[in-house]
Amino acid sequence: MSKNILVGQSGGPTAVINGSLYGVITKGFEMPQIDHVYGMVNGIEGFLHGQMMDMQTLIKDGTLPLVKTTPGAYLGSCRYKLPEDLADPVYPELFTRFEEHEIEAVFYIGGNDSMDTVSKLSRYAAQHESPIRFIGIPKTIDNDLVMTDHTPGFGSAAKYVASTVREIAVDASVYDNKPSVTIVEIMGRHAGWLTAASALARMFKGDNPVLIYLPETAFHPETFLGQVRRALETTTNLVVCISEGIHDNTGTFICEYANDVGTDTFGHKMLTGSGKYLENLVKETLGIKVRSVELNVSQRCSSACLSRTDLQEAILAGSYGVERAMEGATGVMITFERKEGDSYEMTPGTADVTKICNEEKTVPADWITPDGSDVTEAFLNYARPLIQGQVEVPQKDGLPYFAFRNGK
Repeated sequence: MSKNILVGQSGGPTAVINGSLYGVITKGFEMPQIDHVYGMVNGIEGFLHGQMMDMQTLIKDGTLPLVKTTPGAYLGSCRYKLPEDLADPVYPELFTRFEEHEIEAVFYIGGNDSMDTVSKLSRYAAQHESPIRFIGIPKTIDNDLVMTDHTPGFGSAAKYVASTVREIAVDASVYDNKPSVTIVEIMGRHAGWLTAASALARMFKGDNPVLIYLPETAFHPETFLGQVRRALETTTNLVVCISEGIHDNTGTFICEYANDVGTDTFGHKMLTGSGKYLENLVKETLGIKVRSVELNVSQRCSSACLSRTDLQEAILAGSYGVERAMEGATGVMITFERKEGDSYEMTPGTADVTKICNEEKTVPADWITPDGSDVTEAFLNYARPLIQGQVEVPQKDGLPYFAFRNGK
């Protein structure tokens, strides 16, 4: 009887999500007790429709080394939510497929909703005394998974945000004889980790971005306008960074002030337009030059700013997950624990995935200034180690060279 493992990817990709895939694949092939490493194509939803591949293909065609620096989800992703009711017929259908392919362990690389999938599958397995093990491999640029110091994907996205905001600030300073405001909208619905990372762009005291607003605190448009006025007295070309999910004290998103907001398949409001709303507000109120920039998907798909630390930890999360599964672990997510001290040291561990899914880790209140317009040195000390190191991305014809499934 074969002993095989299965790996899938889900949710919004990151620049290092394939680093974790690489970690699972390489560790799987290293272990003599594992016969095959299979990949779900388009996550659990694709697997339900029989879409999977033998990862041995990556070794045969020589593309495995390219996978670890390829952004996006190599296997394809999905946003499929398993039913809350474990008696739903989808569960025996899935487990029949697992058994048909002699799957011993399943690794699911994703964020909060993906950990919910791992939780449900592991609980179903426990109810039906299935020996199949389920391990969650964390990824998210939002850094909002609980019970871990941080998540792979955040470091590279934070580095991209800081680098881009620094470039925007230099561009804005060209015309320093006339006041202007540039508003940069950054991903983050309820957790402002990524927007907070814009503070890393500063090179000296008083440097841009001068104002930073996170969804952890209530946003008041009138207070914001007053802070902009005061900041313009010392910074002619002002850069302001905001999270897409900033909201007022009633919980109403600022983007809802101007637009109807739809919801995604998980019932999350699809936020966009906070920067544009504030652009118009500043323009109408202060009568100065103002523009808004939405970083959008580039925050998660850029490999130009890969953090070596982030990539190494993403690979470690995948390989450590395989090790723990072969030791019998199930129903857990791989976590990272930071050792105390001046030097940066991180050790992997595990935590009960059921206690992680559907929870959100937000930026601590004491890492945000009392007026809600900046972050403290404590955040900077936390974030700086995560963005360190350069990664050499293979090139072809002078451009980044990536792995594409089926040559697509």
